[in-house]
Amino acid sequence: MQRLRKIIGISTVVALAIVLLHLAHTHALEPLRAQVESMGVWAPLGIVALRGISILLPALPSSVYSLLAGALLGFETGLITIYITDLVFCQIAFLVAKRYGQEPVKKLVGEKASQRIQNFNQSQLEGNPFFLTGLLMTGLFDFVSYAAGLSGTKWKVFTTALIVSVTLSDLPIVALGAGVFNGGKLMLIIASLGVFALAIIAGMVKKYQKKGSKEP
Repeated sequence: MQRLRKIIGISTVVALAIVLLHLAHTHALEPLRAQVESMGVWAPLGIVALRGISILLPALPSSVYSLLAGALLGFETGLITIYITDLVFCQIAFLVAKRYGQEPVKKLVGEKASQRIQNFNQSQLEGNPFFLTGLLMTGLFDFVSYAAGLSGTKWKVFTTALIVSVTLSDLPIVALGAGVFNGGKLMLIIASLGVFALAIIAGMVKKYQKKGSKEP
């Protein structure tokens, strides 16, 4: 029954998101897209900057930029933009934490975000690349990048997990934005299924994390 409630809750959130995005498309998107097209290369660079800042400062929301990239730039350009941004800035967060330690990270992200980063089970991050990959596929990927660096995770392990997670998690979110705003029904269906799968993965990862935190 609890699992059924979670599935219904996730489905409701996805449905509401689609409705809201459709309303935005109908009333506000077309003029905005025309302005974006006139900006040329500056539009993708602007999204790169906003998404990158949201990764380095985890208090800011970041998933919305994936939707915007798909909506404003189209699927292919939007996906490339978000993919490169996530690879570069998550690597920066990881390397800053790994090289300089906890204090610089705390000054950069603030007290509240720093505490959340420290709450990750470091032994799980360092010793379980599959769990690390799953965490990076959730909305906490920015926190996890810092936490992996602080835990002493090897660069190769983190990079491999990051590439896999970004490849799998960015695609459905960008496709959702592109599908809703461009009227692609097939893409919209596939993207919705992908977002639903990511939500299930996030739930499984959270359950595993809680189980690991209880172990001595």
